[in-house]
Parts: sequence; structure tokens; C-alpha cells
Amino acid sequence: MANHGKRGTIAIVGGLVVLIGIALLVLPGPGLLVVLAGLLILASEFPALERYVDPVRDRAMKAAEDSVSTPLRLAWSVLAGLGLIGAGIAWGLIPWLPFHGWSAGSSLILSGLILYALLIWSYRKVKARREAAEA
Repeated sequence: MANHGKRGTIAIVGGLVVLIGIALLVLPGPGLLVVLAGLLILASEFPALERYVDPVRDRAMKAAEDSVSTPLRLAWSVLAGLGLIGAGIAWGLIPWLPFHGWSAGSSLILSGLILYALLIWSYRKVKARREAAEA
């Protein structure tokens, strides 16, 4: 019986993470990486889902690397992060905005910070790959 509880909990948590990732595909945030995290959670208990992990991982990694592939894309990504953080501060402080408050504002700020963490990771990965190709 305990196994069914664990399996159910993993299904709920993994499913929620996948749904949040899908929402982040159109909202500001790292949607593909969150979908990947949800799939990894689900695949730990449901092996049939493992076949979806590699294609999503490949697309997520390609998107992360593409965001830093040229100086212009990197600049736009940095500006997008600043925009997210600025919007989060505005949503927390300006009372006439829809869904005003720090719950909405903090999620935008968190999305901006996650974007910067992913940019740093992607930049280091692309830089290491270029250096290995030159050697």
C-alpha cells in the first residue's frame, strides 16, 4: 500500500511540474527545463515515460545554448532578464496593475534570476565547447 502512495505522490508532483513547465512555455520562465524536470520526476516511477526525456532534454539544451550563441542574442537575453526583474518590482509596488502584489512580482523576479542562472550555465557550456574545438 505504501508503494501506491509513493507512486501517487510522484505522479501528482511530476504532473504539476510538467504543467507548470507547459505554462512557462508561453509565460516568462524556463519552460522546457521545467517540463524536463517534471518528466524526470515522472520517469523515476513510470519507465514508459523515459522515451520522452531525451528529446525534451535535447531541445531544452539547444534552446539554452542558442540564447548565448551570438552577442546580440546574449544582449537580448540579458535585457529580457532585466525586464522580468523590473516588471516584478513594478507588480509588487504599483497597486493599479492587474494581479498586483508581491506574489506575482516575486514570481517574475524569480523568473529573471533563473534566466540569469541559465544564461551563465549556457555561456560557460558554449565557451567550453568552443575552446575544446579550437584545441
